Amino acid sequence: MIRTLVTASALALTVAGSAATAETDLTSMTDAERAAFRDEVRAYLLDNPEIIMEAVNVLEQRQAAEAVNTDRSLVETHQTAIFEDGFSWVGGNPDGDITLVEFLDYRCGYCRKASAEVEQLIESDGNIRFIVKEFPILGEESVISSRFALAVRAVAGDDAYKEAHDALITYKGSYAEPALRRLAEGLGVDADAVIAGMSDPAINEILQANRELANSLQISGTPTFVMDDTMLRGYVPLAQMQAIADDIRTQ
Repeated sequence: MIRTLVTASALALTVAGSAATAETDLTSMTDAERAAFRDEVRAYLLDNPEIIMEAVNVLEQRQAAEAVNTDRSLVETHQTAIFEDGFSWVGGNPDGDITLVEFLDYRCGYCRKASAEVEQLIESDGNIRFIVKEFPILGEESVISSRFALAVRAVAGDDAYKEAHDALITYKGSYAEPALRRLAEGLGVDADAVIAGMSDPAINEILQANRELANSLQISGTPTFVMDDTMLRGYVPLAQMQAIADDIRTQ
């Protein structure tokens, strides 16, 4: 915030002095004239402090626009890896006119908060293709969760993966092997095969590919969403996500 205020203050100084500099060559001023001019600008800002906040708003709008453009460029560059990697689980409407991708960590509080709203969006909209990118970043238990989900999918298929996904997003138990066995059994899948499959090199490759993609997209937190060409960093309420989808469809 301090850096923003400093930058905005410089912008405000430029705005405040623009009229004067239009007719004044600062480089031709004497030191005394330059000091006097600076005093006048300072006095103006002290008399009109609201111009600082106006400059902050302008600066933040510019930075937000630049961030959106940067994110769209990143998505365009990596669109195949984002939308068609060949290994990520695909749900919702596979033929939907909008694709929503979520980078998630099962132990992330905001991922858990977003889960029900993402589910509601997909069900109520009916025309959204949904892709999950396993991106465990909150420690070893997060990695175990993703390995478990991916092993369930390898053993029992996509429907079982969705059940595992839904169970893990609310799970608060132990991540020790006996607890994972009970979780697998509760899902109706072969617990021995799932536990053995968690160390499969193919799962290492999936998690590594997701980490590399996230790094390329400058993603460092979860949840992060990609909706067509729009990157949404962090939790986004249901109404806002639906509004973004509606806006995409009108473009």
